[in-house]
Amino acid sequence: MSDWILDRTFTSSSGEVRWAALGPEEASPVVLVHGTPFSSYVWRGVARALAQDHRVHVWDLPGYGASEKYAHQDVSLRAQAVVLTELLGHWGLREPAVVAHDFGGCVALRAHLLHGARFRRLALVDPVALAPWGSPAYRLLGSRPEVFGQLPPGLHRALVKEYVGSASHAGLHPDVLDRLVEPWCTEDGQPAFYRQIAQNDQRFTDEIQERYGELELPVLICWGTEDTWIPVARGHELAGLIPGAALHLVPGAGHLVQEDAPAELTAALTGFLRACGPGPDGRA
Repeated sequence: MSDWILDRTFTSSSGEVRWAALGPEEASPVVLVHGTPFSSYVWRGVARALAQDHRVHVWDLPGYGASEKYAHQDVSLRAQAVVLTELLGHWGLREPAVVAHDFGGCVALRAHLLHGARFRRLALVDPVALAPWGSPAYRLLGSRPEVFGQLPPGLHRALVKEYVGSASHAGLHPDVLDRLVEPWCTEDGQPAFYRQIAQNDQRFTDEIQERYGELELPVLICWGTEDTWIPVARGHELAGLIPGAALHLVPGAGHLVQEDAPAELTAALTGFLRACGPGPDGRA
């Protein structure tokens, strides 16, 4: 666990958030947002690479990873967008670059479109952004969180392990898979796993989907061509809805592009950040 430590804490409207910052303090800021059911750990390689030229902020969303988990916690996409906006204020970032994966994409888009969070540029990696989303199995797990939260620990771990592993096309290294699964297998983590599924409703993307044409910033969309969670056709569709958006396909990668093709993803993100120019430092 010592290879990725979030050493700082912020008290948000949805509980304590663990976060860290990498790279030179004076460098232009980049904020990385993870999705479900992951944590900032999936960004570790990309974060360290980007930190050569940027000040990279990473965090575990409330209810995920090392951040606080508790009964009746609001971990909805609505709440997570509010927390991202709060964090940008806490960090003193006026207009950072943001890179968001999976439902982190919805979180970033909601923060920008609904809560006034300003970004200098936005990269979306296999994002949850377009209806419909959520498989039948996903909806089943979310429909009975109080029941699944009481599964025998071994059965719960096996379920989460199978679920997380399916996000990769190439297959996850056993140590990486264990690291991603572990936060969900504690006394607080097991009910939190089903809680977050129960609260992730499509209405949170429905509320903003018609507004993607309002985006007036550079947008890069990266998509793994072998994504079985959200098919690559959605990437083409999303790119068509956002003015000027560029679509970068990552061959052979599944939904968890950070693990399947870290070098290709990092190269695409690095090129996107450089192409936009140095700009302001993004600090308030």
